[in-house]
Amino acid sequence: MKVELAVCQLVFKPYAHFDAFAEDVYGAMKDVPETADYVLFPELCTLGLLTSYADFDELGLEDYARIVDFLPAYKQLFSELAQRRNQIIIAGSTLESVGGVLYNTAYVFGPNGEELSHRKSHIFPAEALWRTEEGDALHVFDLGPVKFGIAICYEIEIPEIATMYAQQGADIIFVPSYTFTPQGFWRVRHCAHARAIENQLYVVHCPTASPAIGIINPGFGEAAILSPCDLAWTENGVVVESVQNEVISAVISLGDLYENRKSGAATTVKDRQRRKALYHSTIQ
Repeated sequence: MKVELAVCQLVFKPYAHFDAFAEDVYGAMKDVPETADYVLFPELCTLGLLTSYADFDELGLEDYARIVDFLPAYKQLFSELAQRRNQIIIAGSTLESVGGVLYNTAYVFGPNGEELSHRKSHIFPAEALWRTEEGDALHVFDLGPVKFGIAICYEIEIPEIATMYAQQGADIIFVPSYTFTPQGFWRVRHCAHARAIENQLYVVHCPTASPAIGIINPGFGEAAILSPCDLAWTENGVVVESVQNEVISAVISLGDLYENRKSGAATTVKDRQRRKALYHSTIQ
């Protein structure tokens, strides 16, 4: 089976209103192949909307929470796009407030009006300044041709999360991210590729890329679609990566993935299970 993936990076910029943000999203989607099955956007892709407030220059980091005001419009925008284009859109993440509790939440919109979500389960230390709480669910989504999981930025640095997704049958992990330094970007990228190798699955990484704007931290990184790094793929395991934040896309083979798990040069999933007892033994 072949699956087509597309990745859209967005650059933060000042917005007078939500419609200006929507125009950026429409512009990015114009470069997405109509044949793509899944489209990924970056973490906190709505954060630039803070600039639409008249008192933006007076805001602090705790005011990141104000982007919850745009949640209904965000949902409507991406839901309509998914239905109009007959595609599954992992719309990065945004902030939501539930019972007064703030979450960093990734939303998934399907071509038949489906709306699914995943709350970030591991908050990066600096993220605590935004007053977000951690979600408590880790599950895969069965929407479209494959099962997939979502790991928002720091979550891909926690190996257990990807392992749980793989054990639930995920063939792809989508990673929307937002890192404030080049070191942060490479930490997420390297961990994303490690998870692809460990679990013999594809990882799709979409970082926010942007200059700093007032209280909005800069974003670094280039998007990439990553493979288990074995003989069926490129030498470095990078299926495709972006240059200067352009939209990227690629057709991936699930057949290659399944064959790799059975008879690849490195059968990490099988071998990890084979020596499971060793990991739980106690060294005196």
